[in-house]
Formats: sequence, C-alpha cells, structure tokens
Amino acid sequence: MKRFIFPLAVSLCLVAAVSEHTIVAAKDTWVSVRTKNFFMVGNASEKDIRKVALKLEQFREVFTRLFPRMKFNTPVPTTVVVFKNDSSYRPFKPRANTAGYFQAGPDVNYIALTTEVRGEQDPFSVIFHEYTHLLVENTFENAPIWFNEGLAEYYSTFSITDDQKVVLGRPLGTHVYLLRQNKMLPLQTLFEVDYKSPHYNETNKTSIFYAQSWALMHYLLVGKTGRVEQLGKFMDLLKLKVPMERAFQQAFEVPFATMENDLRNYVKQDRYNIVSGRFERKLELDTTTEAKTLTEAEAQAYLGDLLLHSNRKESYTYLEKALQLDPNLGMAHASLGMAYFREGKVREAHASLERAVAGNSQNYLAHYYYAFTLSHTGPHDSPPVTGYSPEVATKIREHLQKAITLRPDFPESYNLLAYVSLVTGEGIDDSILSLKQVLSASPGKHQFTYMLGQLYTRKGDYKAARELLEQVIKSNAEEHVRKHSESLLTIIKNVEEQREKYEEAKKAGMRVSSQKPEITFGTTADKEPPTDPSSYLREVLRPPAEGETQLQGTLVEVACDAKGLVFVVQTDAGVLRLRTSSFDDIELTTYDPSVKGEITCGARKPENTVVVCYVPNADKKVKADGVLKSIEFVPTTFKLKPTP
Repeated sequence: MKRFIFPLAVSLCLVAAVSEHTIVAAKDTWVSVRTKNFFMVGNASEKDIRKVALKLEQFREVFTRLFPRMKFNTPVPTTVVVFKNDSSYRPFKPRANTAGYFQAGPDVNYIALTTEVRGEQDPFSVIFHEYTHLLVENTFENAPIWFNEGLAEYYSTFSITDDQKVVLGRPLGTHVYLLRQNKMLPLQTLFEVDYKSPHYNETNKTSIFYAQSWALMHYLLVGKTGRVEQLGKFMDLLKLKVPMERAFQQAFEVPFATMENDLRNYVKQDRYNIVSGRFERKLELDTTTEAKTLTEAEAQAYLGDLLLHSNRKESYTYLEKALQLDPNLGMAHASLGMAYFREGKVREAHASLERAVAGNSQNYLAHYYYAFTLSHTGPHDSPPVTGYSPEVATKIREHLQKAITLRPDFPESYNLLAYVSLVTGEGIDDSILSLKQVLSASPGKHQFTYMLGQLYTRKGDYKAARELLEQVIKSNAEEHVRKHSESLLTIIKNVEEQREKYEEAKKAGMRVSSQKPEITFGTTADKEPPTDPSSYLREVLRPPAEGETQLQGTLVEVACDAKGLVFVVQTDAGVLRLRTSSFDDIELTTYDPSVKGEITCGARKPENTVVVCYVPNADKKVKADGVLKSIEFVPTTFKLKPTP
C-alpha cells in the first residue's frame, strides 16, 4: 500500500471512466448492518449481507487466535459493499473478471463483492489475503516481507462451515507447481527480501518468492509440532530489535541451513497438511444489531465514495445524484469535497465540506476532511503551506477535536493535529503524547514515527529525534518516508557536530556567534513548514557573509594547478569557476549521506549538487568568476529557494 507523509493519501489525478454505464437501479432496496469490526451496505438481501458479515468476523476471530498475546486492532473502519448479483457489481469492478476486492486506505478500507457465484473464482480468497496484510501491517512494527506474504497466502484458503468447522492450509496449486519446477531461494536470502528487493519486485522472481514464503509459513504453522510457538517468539524478538539472524537462532534453535533442509524435504514430499478444527460453540454475529434501510440518496453516496477510494472519476456521477435526491446529505458533501480537493479545486472542496460539517454533524470523517483541506494548499504534490493565520489554525484544531470526540481511535486525526503543531510550534508536547499512544496501539505506522521524530526536532530534543529517525530508516517503511528520515537525520548530525565545535571554540576563548547552531522553524509566510524536506536544510546552511553570493549548482570538476584549486560549478545561469588557494581555505560540509571520504582533484563522478558562497571577482584579468568561501554538498532533491 502506498502512503505519503501527509495524514491522508490523496491523488492528483482521477483515472477516466473505462466505459459508459448507468447508475445502479434506484428501485433496489439498500440496507446497512454494523457489526463489531465491519460496516456492511448492499442491495443484496439482509440475510445474504449478514452471511458475508459473519464470514468476515469469523475469519478475523480465527486469525487473531494464531498470536494470542498480540492485540489486533483496526482503527481505520472497513466498509463492505455487498452486491446482489454480478450485473449490479460490474460497474464497480476494477477488472471485468474480479470476483471481489479489497481497497485499503488511511481513512476508510473498502471491500466489494457479490453474493452471486460465477465460475470457480472465490471472492473471499483475495479479501482474506488483503485483510491479513491489514492486520499484520497495523499490528507488527516491522513484519518481514516473507512473513507478511506467506501468512496472507496461507490464510487466503480459510473456510468455515456450519459456523463452527474451520479448515486451513489447503495447498495452492500454482505455488505447488512452481516449487516443483524451480530452485528455492536460500533461506537467508528469503529472510532478507524487502520492498526494494528484485525478488519482491521483478516479475520473473516474484512468483517463487510468494510460493516459497507460503511453503515456509505452511511448514511452520502445520508442518511440524512446536513451530507455531517458535514463530511467535521469533516475531517477539524482532519487535525487541534483536537482529534477524540472532532472533532466528534464539527462536527456532537451529541454523538457517537446518531449517532450509527441513523446508526442502517438506516441499519434496508433496503432501501438505490441512488443519481441520471445530469450535466448541458456533461463531455468530450479535443478532441484536438491526439492519437499517438506506434512502436512495444514501445508497448513491456510498457507491460514489467506493469509486472515489478507487480513484475513479465516475464517483462524481453518484455523488451528484445523491445530492440531487437529498441536497443536505452530509456524507455526500464530504466525499464530493474530497473529490474536488484531489483535482486541485480547493474552493469547491471547502464549499462542499462546509456543507458537510454544518449543523450538529456527527460524521467524524467530514470534520477530519475539512481540517485536512484547510491545512494544505492542494493535493500532495502542490506547494506546502507557508503557515497558518491564527483564525485558520483555530478552525483546523476545532474540527480535529470534533473528529476525535466522535471517533477517539481514528489515528489520522492525531497525525494531522501533530502536523499543525509542527507548522505553528504550538501544542508540541500534547501532540508527542498523542502520537506515542497511537503508536503503542498501532506500531506499524512508520509515517507516524517519522512525524514524532519531526516533533522532537521542532522541540530541540535531537537525541530523541535521532532515535526515532534511525528506527524509521531501518524499518520497512515506504521509500519516501525513509528518505525524508535520512535527510533530517543527516541535518541533525551536522547541527550536533557544529554545536560541539561551537562549545569547543567557546571554551578556548575564541570569538563565536551569539547564536548556538540549531534547527529552527518559522510560522510566518516567509518560512517553509517542516513538510517541505528542504526547509530543514535551509535553516542550517552557512549564511553568506557581507559581500558574498550564495547559489545552488552542480559541482562537475575540481581543477588543480600550481596556483591553487578551481571548483567548476554548473548553474542555471552558466558555468562558474571559483578559485581558492587550498582545501583548508574553504568551509566544506556535506549534508548528502552519499558523499563520503576526501574531496580530490579531477572530474566528479557522479557530479554533486552543492550550495556555494563566494566573493564575485571584479578583476577581469583573473581567470575566475570569484573566490570560493564555502561549499556544502546537499541531496539532489534539495531546493535552495522554496517552490513559488
């Protein structure tokens, strides 16, 4: 699943409709049923909707019993849309042959399927697979990829009959075939696969990775007695930050080679154990929950929101139809507001969301959406905000507090509140406490850990910030979250080094600046907020002295001769040749982790992004554009000036 550092993942573009189709028939009767962990809506019969709900609740119950010491919680709600037949489901399918699908999101998870059986495809196998991912990623801080995929494949075969008899572990034909025909990966290689690994991403390697992950999980869970407890211990050790190889040895009490041989023999025998169990009592739903008949407007709004979360432009058709039927329907206004916002129509988004929160609105997502659109200038690739007026900051907090009151366990409200604290500098300690509580319940939310690291940086507690950022960098967080963490960590380390030099100079009686080196944040319009990665670095770069010019460019060469050094820098305005007598005569700093070792004469391979300060040369006879005073190596993504 893809997710960025903003509290709500939004996309700029909505994909175009694949084909023309009519809106689902208004004559259908739509009902909703709320269970412990799912919100069900559909035009299927109430009986069929309850059957689907029961099956999902039963699956969740069986899954959570695998790790009894773990507290599984899913604070982001899951809405399940149950269509009565394939024809009514067809306009909402991502592909024509889809039997059922799971769409994860930071605000709402969606499951969609039909109760009409067509062919041999089981809609629940895909849903169980993806819901397992949701439970794993929300509960385990750094679940290995093989564990996540292997467990999802294993539980995709779940079935239950008579609400009591459970079957798990049926062999998956495609995996069995691949394991017969291909050489397995070394076990240590399998364990080290991450989201960037070719074994996970390349088409010709992905299949054997999935197959072997499934086979290993199958072997650990049902292939040999005692391995389940050892698997639980292994995951506990990883949670305690024990290195993977040592955790494996302590938990399973065998080296990789032994386990690898056991797994190979298990696969060779071509007999996969199947677990058949029976609960002492039937797993049933709370029958006191009454079904509610939806209005036609509400049904159209739910369908529009389903399409919105699938990034499909047809969502407008359903949401606008809902508002034609009921102009005051808050949920439709909320979804339409987010549809507008995704396309950069900020004014229209605010107008719809103001309608959504009008009056005594009890829709926590409407309040959250409104706060989110107020806190950002546009979709995620728009320029970041440059600060909030007191009135806007107050309004954002007001609606976030309403969202929290209505749904205290919804994590994104706290993350957005932390973002506002980061920009304004107010309520930092409260946001730190809130995020710690969220991470205690959902340790797998690495973007929240990154936000917590930013808060500590904002507070000036670099030690706490560094520990959190290092944790994110070593995690299986998404690439952009880890890169932002690396960038901020590099800046913190450089500031700490500058602080040490400052204190040493002060003790030695040397003349020093009255301002101690630190990372500062602005809240006014001339400052960039912390969500702009370059803003951190702009705060700590060496300021140009009187008479100096500062600019950004690319260092392409360091030319050396008997008279000294010439740094050749390519800029937007052309090539600059900046002279210095020696390396000792310039201030040289790196904020780019890839730049290591000594700077030597010659062409730069690869070339480096740099910020230089120099005194322009007024003497036309000198073959140089200026005298170099400082050069700072920065990441390629750095921007010396904020994007206008």
